[in-house]
Amino acid sequence: MENKTKLTAPLDGFAGLKENFSTDAISGFIVFLLALPLSLGIAKASEFPPIMGLITAIIGGIVVSFLMGSRLTIKGPAAGLIVIVAGAVNEFGGGETGWHLALGAMVVAGIVQILFGVFKLGKLADFFPLSAIHGMLAAIGLIIIAKQIPVLLDVAPALTKGKGPIALIGAIPTFIANLDPKASLIGIVCLIIMLGWPFIKNPIIKKIPAPLVVLIVAIPAELAMDFQTTEPAYALVHIGNLMENIKVNVDFSGFAQMGIFIKYVVMFALVGTLESLLTVKAIDMLDPYRRKSDTNKDLIAVGVGNTLAAILGGLPMISEVARSSSNVNNGAKTRWANFFHGFFILGFVLLASHLIELIPNTALAAMLITVGIKLAHPKEFIHTFNIGKEQLSIFLITIFFTLYEDLLVGIAAGIALKIIIHLVNGLPISSLFKAPTLVSFEGDEYLVEIDKSAVFTNYLGIKSKLDAIPSGFNVTIDLTNTKLVDHSVMENLHHFEHDYIERGGTVKIIGLDNHKPISGHKLAARKV
Repeated sequence: MENKTKLTAPLDGFAGLKENFSTDAISGFIVFLLALPLSLGIAKASEFPPIMGLITAIIGGIVVSFLMGSRLTIKGPAAGLIVIVAGAVNEFGGGETGWHLALGAMVVAGIVQILFGVFKLGKLADFFPLSAIHGMLAAIGLIIIAKQIPVLLDVAPALTKGKGPIALIGAIPTFIANLDPKASLIGIVCLIIMLGWPFIKNPIIKKIPAPLVVLIVAIPAELAMDFQTTEPAYALVHIGNLMENIKVNVDFSGFAQMGIFIKYVVMFALVGTLESLLTVKAIDMLDPYRRKSDTNKDLIAVGVGNTLAAILGGLPMISEVARSSSNVNNGAKTRWANFFHGFFILGFVLLASHLIELIPNTALAAMLITVGIKLAHPKEFIHTFNIGKEQLSIFLITIFFTLYEDLLVGIAAGIALKIIIHLVNGLPISSLFKAPTLVSFEGDEYLVEIDKSAVFTNYLGIKSKLDAIPSGFNVTIDLTNTKLVDHSVMENLHHFEHDYIERGGTVKIIGLDNHKPISGHKLAARKV
C-alpha cells in the first residue's frame, strides 16, 4: 500500500498522450477487441440496429474522453441497460418506429444526466440501498439470460415475440425442440469458451480477451458451414454502411404518449447514472495511482455522450465495468486508452465492416449470457445472505418485482421494504431523512457525532459533513447515540475510511459496543 501512494500520477491532456502513448494505445486496442462484439450484441439484444452499438462506443471513446472526470473508465453501451432499451422500443410500438421514438426519451434523459452533473448530484448513488442495487443488477442478468437463450439456439424470432422474461424461461423446452443444430453448436462452443476462460492458468493465454477467441472460433466455423447460403438471415449480424447510418434518427413525437415517455426518461437517467457512478467508484479503487474521479464532471460527460448518441440513433452509454476493469488490468494510465478504444472501433467499421457481417448471432448471445451469469451469479445471493437475512429479502424482492413489472417498480419495492425493516428495527421516524450530525475539532482531531440513526435515506447529509473535513487529520466517527446503523452506511463509512487514509489522515469508528450486529458480517447492520 505504501508504494502505491508514492507512485507519481501520469500527466493528463496532450502531455499524458505523449508520455503514455504506447501503454494507453495497447490497452485501448485490447479493450476494442472486447468492446466490438459486445457492442454489437448489446445493440441487437436491445432491438436497435447492431451498428448503433458501435456508434455509441465510438462516441463514448472519441468524444467523451475529452470531457470525462474519470481517467480509466471506458464509456460505451452496457448490458445493464438492455432491458430498459428493449422495453422502450416495444412500448413505443416496436420495430423501426419504436427505435426512433425511444431515442426521443434517451435525448431528454441525456440532458437530465448533464443537469445531474451541473447540480452536483454525483453523490446520488449513496442514496440507494446497496442490496436493492445488487438486486436490480441480478434481475437484469436473469432477463438477459432469458432473452438470449433462444438467440443462442437460433430459433425463429417469431417464437419469442411478445414474451416477457418469465414466459421466455417457461418456453425453453419449446426453444430446444426448435433449435438450429449448426448455429446452436457454434453458440454452445462459444459459451463454453466464455465461461471457461477465467479458469485458464497460463498468464499469456489469459491476456487474450475471451470475446476475441470466440470470434476466432465462430467466424471460420460459420464460413465452413456456409451460413450465407444455408441459414436464415437472422443467423448472422447485419450492420450496413456506417456513413449511410450517421444521420439524425431521433423522433420526439413519442412525447404524445406522456406516461411512457416520462417513465423511460426516468429509467434511462436513473439506472444509467447509478451504473456509471458505481463503476467510477469501483475503478477508482483499482487505480494504482489512487486518483479520485470528479463524479459530477463524469456525469456531464456521459450525459453529453448520451445526448449525441441518441440524436444519431445510438444506444445509451455508461462507464462500463467489465471493459473498465480490463482497461486497468491492461496497464492503461490515462483517459487516452478510452479514446483509442473508440478510435480502433471507428477504423475497423470503416475498413473492415464486411468481417463484422460474418459473426453468427449465436456467438454474440454466448457473450451476453456470460454477462448475465456474472450479474446474477449464485455468489451474489450467498454474499447478500452473509450480510444479513434482511438484506437477502430486499435483494430478492427487488429481483421479483423487476422480473414481473420493471426496473423502476423493482428498485422502489426494494427501497420500500428496507424502510419498513428499519422502522421495525426501531428507526426513529424523525431521522428517516435527516440525521443530526455534529462536527467539532480541536488541534488535529475531528470528532463527528451522529445522533438517532445512520441509514441509507439520511446518509447524504452525513456524507456532506464528512466530505467537508480537510485531508490529513485524525477523524473519530462516534455512533454511540444512534439506535440503528444500516448496511449501506456501514459500507459507505468503510469506503470513507479507505479514501481518507489514502489522503494521509486516520479514521476511527467508535460507539458500536452497545449495538448488536444483525449477522456475523463485518459490514452488517447494527442496532441497539
